[in-house]
Amino acid sequence: MKPDLENMSREELLELRTAVDRALESWEARRKAEALKAAEDVARNYGFSLQELKEVGGKRTKGVPRYRNPNNPNQTWTGKGRKPGWVIEALEAGTPLEKLEI
Repeated sequence: MKPDLENMSREELLELRTAVDRALESWEARRKAEALKAAEDVARNYGFSLQELKEVGGKRTKGVPRYRNPNNPNQTWTGKGRKPGWVIEALEAGTPLEKLEI
């Protein structure tokens, strides 16, 4: 049975919208729980936990640092990718890149 939206008051429409929003949130929560259980079951069938599979994807190692900021030893750079600001500043100040090597 479809509600007669045209004849409902503003307050009734707002209550209906709130009820629909709650119902949608509940439905999504149930579906997510079902999807998570299904994913866990599939991972278990392959002999893994879902956490183990999650750790495999997306994690990249940063690589071994080759350069260190002499003013802040906590700042390092592998020599790959964009140059950090401290490297650019050192080069602009005339410091050769070799002086920054670890």
